[in-house]
Amino acid sequence: MDTETSTDHYIIVLKVGGNELDDADFLVGLANAVAAVQRDGHAPVIVHGGGKAVTDLQARLGLQEQRVEGLRVTDDASMDVVEMVLSGLMNKRIVRALVNAGIRAAGISGVDDGTIYVEKMWHPLGDLGRVGEVQDVDDHLLRTLIAADIVPVVSPVSFGSLDALSYNVNADHAATAIAAKLGAIKLVFISNVPGILVAERVVRAVTSSQAEQWIDEGIIFGGMIPKVRSAVEAVRGGVAQAVITNLAGVQDGTGTGVIGSR
Repeated sequence: MDTETSTDHYIIVLKVGGNELDDADFLVGLANAVAAVQRDGHAPVIVHGGGKAVTDLQARLGLQEQRVEGLRVTDDASMDVVEMVLSGLMNKRIVRALVNAGIRAAGISGVDDGTIYVEKMWHPLGDLGRVGEVQDVDDHLLRTLIAADIVPVVSPVSFGSLDALSYNVNADHAATAIAAKLGAIKLVFISNVPGILVAERVVRAVTSSQAEQWIDEGIIFGGMIPKVRSAVEAVRGGVAQAVITNLAGVQDGTGTGVIGSR
């Protein structure tokens, strides 16, 4: 569904990693950042992960975590855990923090209203189980919430288009697909650092090809590599601009913007 709204050019998608959601101070900061986005006249949409909490609950339930080339294998029992943690615990944790700060917010998942349609992801080295690959985004529910000045908080658990099952989806991929569908002015990957650092200074902007070159040269290293690659993939996936920054950067508009190669 391609319903247009007056907010088309003002939507900002904020992608939040799961590790930060255990930190009460981070949640307060996130609420402040969302409020700042709204004060600037933009409509925020939050997409979140929660992999660490999934792993923790799996261990408590005696479920063995399995991975294929770093990708989580999600069997039926593990999928139940994924859905409980992402669409329940993590999602409502964010919603509570926003509502407590006076921000209207509603938690949904990719399953709700068939917002994110996926098909099973195939991997040459093994069966990943119920891991989904995004095929399409139906933006009707998202736009309905945005038009009502309600912040959508989106769990990446998504709807299997061929079998009507729930699927585990990478939160970066879900955020990219949502940002592209909504025509967001930018997709912000919220990190614990203010952006890409070169010689201890934040780079204001970098092209996707330059970012890949810096990874090859070791200028970008460690935990920043997956963040940068996600931003590069977002730009290649049709997002106008992907930004890597921290909560303070969301509020003051700073960070590193990854833009398409010229």
